[in-house]
Amino acid sequence: MATITARDVKELRERTGAGMMDCKAALEEAAGDIEKAVEILRVRGQAKAAKRAGREAAEGYVASYVHADGKIGVLVEVDCETDFVARSAEFREFAQEVALHVAWAAPRYVSEDEVPAEEREAELRVLREQAAQDGKPPEVQERIAQGRLNKWLDEVVLLRQEHANRDKHGGKTIEEMRAELAAKTGENIVIRRFARIAVGE
Repeated sequence: MATITARDVKELRERTGAGMMDCKAALEEAAGDIEKAVEILRVRGQAKAAKRAGREAAEGYVASYVHADGKIGVLVEVDCETDFVARSAEFREFAQEVALHVAWAAPRYVSEDEVPAEEREAELRVLREQAAQDGKPPEVQERIAQGRLNKWLDEVVLLRQEHANRDKHGGKTIEEMRAELAAKTGENIVIRRFARIAVGE
């Protein structure tokens, strides 16, 4: 049996945000292999997140951001299950980071579910017409159109977007950041809505 050191547990905690006992158990299961332990915790985190998703998020925090020149302002509501988490610095920092991102990226919807079916279909029709002009076989045209539709969804859906501050967040999407916070807090975290106001728009 591999020897599990305190340093290994600390490194795994820093990488995953999981509890100390969870990290120790994952390392034991992975025979000391940190990469394998990360995978084990990720799978467990997803399973726990699925259970949490059904719980009501009735507490929360409204973060605001106004650009230095006063021309762009954002309000974001992020909800959780308990007042304890809603008041935590980590939760509020997440909400603030989302507000900052919304100011920069100007998404139009929180999640893919919010995109109206008519708008999605209209966009796909245009993309299919563009793909048809390339003169490729029909099945290739459809793959091209669907690929472009996914790129369009990345542009308009907040949860699908990489956070604007790539240096700080390492290219994680807003959804990945939300899921990490949910795993750390053990609560259902929901970005409920946002409003972005820009002068002249």
